[in-house]
Amino acid sequence: MRAPELNKPAPDFDLPATSDQNISLSSLKGSKVVLFFYPRDATPGCTTESQNFRDTIEEFTQSNAIILGISQDSIKSHEKFKAKQEMPFELLSDESGEICQAFDVIKLKKMYGKEFEGIERSTFVMDENGVLRAQWRKVKVPGHVEEVLAVVKQL
Repeated sequence: MRAPELNKPAPDFDLPATSDQNISLSSLKGSKVVLFFYPRDATPGCTTESQNFRDTIEEFTQSNAIILGISQDSIKSHEKFKAKQEMPFELLSDESGEICQAFDVIKLKKMYGKEFEGIERSTFVMDENGVLRAQWRKVKVPGHVEEVLAVVKQL
């Protein structure tokens, strides 16, 4: 699967989300979209990243941006994670991995000497027309949300 290309339309998606919704990229036209892929609910790095987005939500909102988190966890897991962290944005569930593959974020990873396929922490920013304008791969959490916000403000 080829990675999405900058300045081209991002892959559309239509996924179940928290708050009893289904969300598609095409339904968000007119808003900028920050889509952050993360490995697992309630793990240390994913929790910190989500909290950083939560804590800057006002600035993203002022820039006409919608934040969405996405992983392969179930909606039930997402709802617990969202409630515990008081997230003001929705989490999408891609249990099949289809959208993760469309964005080319499924990578071979190693932990404790074992290899497995999992989500590589990645963030994508789409403009009001669904065109991919920025992407980060192999994201390191410290300082990341500030970088994303700076790009969103420039769009």
